[in-house]
Amino acid sequence: MRETIQGKCWNCGAGLGAHDYGRETNCLGCAKPTRVCRNCRWYDPAATDRCREPTAEPVMHKERPTYCEHFEPTDDPARGAGDAPDALRQAAEDLFRS
Repeated sequence: MRETIQGKCWNCGAGLGAHDYGRETNCLGCAKPTRVCRNCRWYDPAATDRCREPTAEPVMHKERPTYCEHFEPTDDPARGAGDAPDALRQAAEDLFRS
């Protein structure tokens, strides 16, 4: 029996099951760590410390493995994709166009 997909990799979008979110587990598709802020349902690039969980301790590196007790896998890690420097620069330039 095949395991149900629980979420997606923040980097490549590969499907991840519950066993794929260990502290030292990497994605089979791209070898990036999976238990990271970018793969968490609380991750939000627009929020303070990029986390919507108010009691979570700040994590500096959102793409490195975390011990955060509030970690919950998300099936929509792409929502953080817009925080790339080029996208932010373009958004700022669009604000000041006449």
